[in-house]
Amino acid sequence: MRVLVDGVGSRPLADRVAAALTRPVVRVSADDFLRPAGERFEWGREDEQSFRERWLDEGALRREALEAEAAVLPRLWDADRDRSARSTPTPWPANGVLLVDGVLLLGRGLPAELTVHVSLSPKALARQGVPSWQLPVFAAYDDEVRPAQVCDVLVRAEDPLRPAALFR
Repeated sequence: MRVLVDGVGSRPLADRVAAALTRPVVRVSADDFLRPAGERFEWGREDEQSFRERWLDEGALRREALEAEAAVLPRLWDADRDRSARSTPTPWPANGVLLVDGVLLLGRGLPAELTVHVSLSPKALARQGVPSWQLPVFAAYDDEVRPAQVCDVLVRAEDPLRPAALFR
């Protein structure tokens, strides 16, 4: 089973879900499938279109994790050091769950049996430390992709201590 957890704050939520599951879990973060800095920042460090469309190496995430058959590569790229993560593939466990967290994941046609979206208002995004230049990207994502409507589970997390979940 493949689960996408989308949105700012998706990593801690995915970690909590992984800890609560009784099935074996393979954790992957889309942040570990970013393109090298030279490609991400080709149009500048604060280019909105590049952030939305080019930062994530979607092909690698598909190939090495979401569509992998025998083993999942949990990390491809170390963005902080801008080099290969050199991680070892993790065998797919029997009855396993692949739990992938990240931002701007929905609307890309990524294969998943379950999608979760963490919804935050622009003010909550700013409180979470999202840079102001990224706020228009998240607003456009909400308008164009409509993640709150297309996800299977919507988590409203205005107050991170009291999230509310809507199951469809």
